[in-house]
Amino acid sequence: MANNRHSFYRKYGKRFLDLICSGLMLLVIWPLLIIIMVIIKLDSKGPAIFVQERLGLHGKVFKMYKARTMCNHAEQQGSGAYAFQNDARITRVGRVLRKLSLDELFQLINVFKGDMSFIGPRPILTYHPCTYDEYTEKEKTVFHVRPGISGWAQVNGRNSIDWVQRFELNEWYVENVSLALDIRIVFMSIVQVFSRKEIEIQENTAEKFQERRHEAAGKE
Repeated sequence: MANNRHSFYRKYGKRFLDLICSGLMLLVIWPLLIIIMVIIKLDSKGPAIFVQERLGLHGKVFKMYKARTMCNHAEQQGSGAYAFQNDARITRVGRVLRKLSLDELFQLINVFKGDMSFIGPRPILTYHPCTYDEYTEKEKTVFHVRPGISGWAQVNGRNSIDWVQRFELNEWYVENVSLALDIRIVFMSIVQVFSRKEIEIQENTAEKFQERRHEAAGKE
């Protein structure tokens, strides 16, 4: 692990900024969150907030919040937990929320609670592409920091890159955490939101992840 693993920013500053900034943002945007919830309820049946278990710091399971952008019980239909381009399960309001990344705003609650950070590897499902125990020790390094609303892999391909690339990018981030890098990712995330690209996953299955892992291991 890099020398900055025990840096002041990594140990204290990052969490302090997360707490202060998320608290202030929630105080300012809570009317917007209510408006989003009302519009979702008027547009389609089901809860306004989508709650899903994800892996957090050190592999601890937590409940992540997002505005619901798909039909109710969408994870039990079609391609499961992930959305693809032109996915029929995405609601009319959901498409707008996704394009503007407004569905992610509810994760500010997770940041305030300490489940997540503003910047870090995107939180992974508890069962996909693997369970926590199935990851290699190298892959588990992505759980050495809190997952983020945005991250290094997110701004370098978002959902268009495969799982092996995603882990490599996130492992690099964990090794190089710094205030300067986090600020850089924030600005790159803002640009990405306004470019409105790479919102839905193209093709990113657990099977392909396992294949790429074996290929990568064979080259070492």
